[in-house]
Amino acid sequence: MSELIERALQSAHETKQVISAAGALDEVASVFSEAFPGATAIVIGDERTMAAAGDKVAAVLAAAGVSTLDPYVFPGEPELYAKYENVELLRGVLEPLSAVAIAVGGGSLNDLVKRTSGELGRPYMVVATAASMDGYTAFGASIAKDGYKNTLNCPAPVAAVADIDVLAAAPSVMTASGYGDLIGKVPAGADWLIADALGVEAVDKGVWDLVQGPLRTSLSRPDALAAGDADAVAGLAEGLLMSGLAMQAHQSSRPASGAEHQFSHLWEMEGHGTDIKPRRLSHGFKVALGTVSIAALYEILLATDLTRLDIDAAVRAWPTRSRLEEKIRRYHSHPQVLPAAIEQTMAKYIEPADLAVRLHQVVELWPTLKVTLADQLIGAAELQKMLRAAGAPAHPDDIRLGWGAFKDTYVRSQMIRKRYTVLDLALEANLLDGIVEELFAADGFWGTQQP
Repeated sequence: MSELIERALQSAHETKQVISAAGALDEVASVFSEAFPGATAIVIGDERTMAAAGDKVAAVLAAAGVSTLDPYVFPGEPELYAKYENVELLRGVLEPLSAVAIAVGGGSLNDLVKRTSGELGRPYMVVATAASMDGYTAFGASIAKDGYKNTLNCPAPVAAVADIDVLAAAPSVMTASGYGDLIGKVPAGADWLIADALGVEAVDKGVWDLVQGPLRTSLSRPDALAAGDADAVAGLAEGLLMSGLAMQAHQSSRPASGAEHQFSHLWEMEGHGTDIKPRRLSHGFKVALGTVSIAALYEILLATDLTRLDIDAAVRAWPTRSRLEEKIRRYHSHPQVLPAAIEQTMAKYIEPADLAVRLHQVVELWPTLKVTLADQLIGAAELQKMLRAAGAPAHPDDIRLGWGAFKDTYVRSQMIRKRYTVLDLALEANLLDGIVEELFAADGFWGTQQP
């Protein structure tokens, strides 16, 4: 265990053990026995993940004398989807059994076992098969219910094992997805800095360091990741595990999620990419494009002299609650997204007098804040290079998203989460629409990249 992970475990709420190393599968039995003394284990995987690691996990447990039940194995085809019907199926399997589930797989498999175990009030353990996302050590599971993808509450695993040999052998598209998820922590950090400066949500320095401390190193070798280099994969895995542990420590996704994730969440909520073959569009791939998108917005905002902001004009342009709801209804027609958008947007609405106070703060703080933000951020064009080197998307065409829908995401995604981000700052300053038009102008960042 690295010193970083060991330190992160001290503030994690549920996870007590994390082993991330080459050959870590050999330690599965000892990890399980220490976490769940005397318990019976049941391995949960699909046909792909059982071949990658699950069969060996079962063999190691049996050889060590751990009481085990026959594994439960989902089909390998079609690709396993984290939908609530599969939670119900798995709950029917596990409920009559007195056993601790060991999820062996990636994001979907982990989320299914995590949510099912949570509903049953039972702990669980995870063995990762790809460095594909940061959810292994995070609380909550991303589950599609009634066609609507959302994060459902449930505890994180008590123990997590990541064998670097297994992760390095995973399909490169899964490693690229993990890279896309992790790179989103760059603008997410900037969003948290804004929220902290304006007194909306304070930065927890200890939690901040868990994510941002190893981040640049974990992102530094995209070419090596694409080639399956084990050392580079180990660095990526550490960054992802640390991110999940930081969310546990903070009891919130704020340390790892900002406006770039709101892009991804909107597309997920509306089902974009679920029908892409041969592999469904991953969360990390959507975050990757969201990261470039928000970085491009930041570049324009940082080039704007907000010390000269016309506060009176911004306050006059600020909508009443009723007019804001009308706007939300214009931009959101999905029957399940709309109520959530209204609830989340209204939760962060402020009255015009309070807006004036906040904007005076912005004017006063901007000379210092823009320097802090510039130090945190990476340019949009550089992010595109990094993502492409890792094999991840960096352009709307890469995820088969139409240009009209993509452009509207800048406005629509601000409405789906109450979290304060750069989108809120730009909107409150009456600059968001203008920035979006500049981005998509013929000579703008996205305008120059249109077909």
